[in-house]
Amino acid sequence: MQVFGYTAVVWRESEGYVSKCPELGVASCGDSFDEAVSNLREAVELYLQNAKELNLIPEIEESLTVKEKFTAHLETIFQSLGVVFPAACGVKCVCEQIHT
Repeated sequence: MQVFGYTAVVWRESEGYVSKCPELGVASCGDSFDEAVSNLREAVELYLQNAKELNLIPEIEESLTVKEKFTAHLETIFQSLGVVFPAACGVKCVCEQIHT
C-alpha cells in the first residue's frame, strides 16, 4: 500500500465552497468547507482508482509523494480598459501600451 499526500485548496464562492487538488487538477465543491473537502477526497480517490486501472500511477506518483510542497497567496490589480488594440501578430487584445 502506498500513501499519497496531496494539497486541498478551498475557497468560498457565492453559493458554496470549491475545493481543488492542484497536483492532479481534480476539483469538487460543497455547501460547507467540510463537505467540499470530503467531496474532494472522494473525487481524488476515484481519480486514483481510474489512474491505477489505466497504469498512469507512475506519471503522477512524484507529485503525490514529494515531501516539500509550497503554496503562496498572490494578488494582482486588474483594471478592465474596455479598449481593444490590434496586436502586431494580428490577434486582438485588450492592453495598455503593450503594442505601440
